[in-house]
Amino acid sequence: MRRRAGVTTQWRPRRRRTSLGRNRRPRSLTRALVTAASVGYAANVAFGTAVASGAIDNRRIRWVHHALFVATATLTALAITAGAIARRPAAFALAPSAAPLAALPFVGGSLRRHALVGGAAAPAFAAALVLAWRRY
Repeated sequence: MRRRAGVTTQWRPRRRRTSLGRNRRPRSLTRALVTAASVGYAANVAFGTAVASGAIDNRRIRWVHHALFVATATLTALAITAGAIARRPAAFALAPSAAPLAALPFVGGSLRRHALVGGAAAPAFAAALVLAWRRY
C-alpha cells in the first residue's frame, strides 16, 4: 500500500497512454505469440507447397515439415492460452485454428485432403494477426 496525502491506495502498475489519451494494457506477450504462431504456420504452408509442387525433394528431410508442424501447433496453443487468460480478442480469433491443427495428423498424406484441412486454419491466423496488431 502506498500513502499519498493521507490516503492509502493500492499500488497499480502504470499503464501506457495511446495517442487518444485512453489507457490500455500492453499486449506484447499475446502479440508476440500470435505473430510467432502465424509465422510458423506460414513457413509450414510454404514448405508444404514447395514439396507438393516439386520444388523441394523432402525424402531425406521429411522431419522438417513435421518439426514445423509441432512448432506451429505448440505456439498456437500457447498463444490461445496466454491470450485467453489476458482476455485478448486475438486469442479468441485464433481458437478456431485448433480444430484443423488437431485433425491434420489424422487426415493422411492425400494432397487434396491435407491441403483442405490445413488451409481451413488460414482465416483464423489472418484474423488473429489483424486483431493482435490493431491499434485502438
